[in-house]
Amino acid sequence: MGKPPAVLDAVADLYSACYGRLVGTVALVAESRADAEELVQEAFVRLLGRWHHVSRLESPEAWVRTVAFRLASNRRRKARNALRALLRHGPAPDEPPPSTDRVDLTQALRQLPVGQRQAVVMHHLLGLPVAEIADALSVAPGTVKSRLSRARDALAGLLREETHHV
Repeated sequence: MGKPPAVLDAVADLYSACYGRLVGTVALVAESRADAEELVQEAFVRLLGRWHHVSRLESPEAWVRTVAFRLASNRRRKARNALRALLRHGPAPDEPPPSTDRVDLTQALRQLPVGQRQAVVMHHLLGLPVAEIADALSVAPGTVKSRLSRARDALAGLLREETHHV
């Protein structure tokens, strides 16, 4: 059975009144604006099931913001735990040890912001076109191009072979 129209109307009114403000606020702690939009939308979905309680609070908007912040924290924690699990298992047994070039590249990539790192890996290592990367990351193609350009500039400095003249 669906939600009563009054609940849907009340949640829709709250959504219209504060969605943009919430996304702007959550974007400050999320990885990207697209992530912030997703987190705020998920918080509103959760609000539907709790409207009877939340509607009685002094600020339902604050409840949605808190839920979105918690979702962001949970997402970061899960990603960090997944990375730790991956690192704990190490490289596949049939893989030769990485070359010094690969180690240098890996260390340089780690110094890039996540968005730039994603763009570089997807474009240069997986060979995906900009449009497909934009779709996968839920960003505009121009954002992907900007991230790639900034990443290339940063990597050029990080991977520059230093020559010492005597």
